[in-house]
Amino acid sequence: MVVVLERAAGWQRRLMWGRGVSALGDGLWFTTWALYFTRVAGFPPVVVGVGMTVAGACGLLAAVPLGALADRLDPRRVLVAITGVRAVAMACYLLVDSTWAFLVVTVAFVALANGGNAARTALVSALVSDDDERVAVLARQRVAQHVGYAAGAGLGALVLSVDQPGVYHLSIAGNAVSFLVLAAVTVSLPSPGVAVRRPSARTALRDLPYLAVTAVTAVLSLCWAMLSTGLPLWIAATGLPLSLSGAVVVLSSVGIAALQVAATRLATSTTRAARTAVGAGVALAASCLLLAVTGSTGAGVGVGIVLIAALLHLAGELGYVAAGWRLSISLMRPHAHGAYQGATEAATATAQMLAPSFFTMGLAGFGAGGWVLAAAVFLAAGAAVPALTRWAVRTR
Repeated sequence: MVVVLERAAGWQRRLMWGRGVSALGDGLWFTTWALYFTRVAGFPPVVVGVGMTVAGACGLLAAVPLGALADRLDPRRVLVAITGVRAVAMACYLLVDSTWAFLVVTVAFVALANGGNAARTALVSALVSDDDERVAVLARQRVAQHVGYAAGAGLGALVLSVDQPGVYHLSIAGNAVSFLVLAAVTVSLPSPGVAVRRPSARTALRDLPYLAVTAVTAVLSLCWAMLSTGLPLWIAATGLPLSLSGAVVVLSSVGIAALQVAATRLATSTTRAARTAVGAGVALAASCLLLAVTGSTGAGVGVGIVLIAALLHLAGELGYVAAGWRLSISLMRPHAHGAYQGATEAATATAQMLAPSFFTMGLAGFGAGGWVLAAAVFLAAGAAVPALTRWAVRTR
């Protein structure tokens, strides 16, 4: 983290600190929200699930318009507004006492997340003119984000161990404050101003080659649900130590913090990024196939295989993120950074919305065959990227 900060300068350092503080609040919240809603706030699990699904769907619809709004009104101002609204929404969780209030607050908090990511990337793209440096800045932001997540998850574990309403309320207030810190930091950043040309959301939505590249690359983001959903279910079903899933998440977080900046060097052009996406698909597929064989091994061998699969997963995730950044930035058209990044966020959010069901149904219905199916999906998605990238490059 210190080395990454030394490489950044001025506004980049401030944004990194803001992202780190905000991610600390996010890590705290995502560790505790399920139990807070069901045990403290008293909402039935089905209400919580439906609320999150509706909010996620609203986020898909809002991502591109919010990104286009960043193009028209200045991405810094839009990012500050989104972050401020999410801070207020988080604080409102302390007051919700009905299903409708829960739904309104959840939509306000969750649905704006994709638009905020699009505006942030658009802001970086507007302040940095070189694609290589843009990707490097995003990589350093991700390092700060994962350091914050890890620290927040640790605090969340303490909240769960105490398991008292007052402590849950304190964690919600802390997350709201973390968003306010990020908003204040964002206000201090340089303003890129408003583009001379003011494109609409249709600029990105009509760019079929870009959308095709974004769509197939987003499929590789299934790797996140692979760790959060697929692996825990599989470990429980095969009788491996339940703590192994947590150990893999820690290994992944540490690896990302240490290696994400270096991984961006694999994708210094659109051609190399496309090849990196292929490699990411292969690594993720190999990880899935290794997990498939753990169902027929002993506990000791199974643990070793899972750890090797975790390393392959880490390599695949690092490659996917680096390739995705490079392709989404280098292929977008000038003056429409927000709209294009909104399209990228919408594609990724779609994959993430479907991902838990994909792994749950695949592993429950086919057992080890579910991992083979996931491997085939990763291979097919990665293999499609180079041809679609060449199509997109020809149309720039």
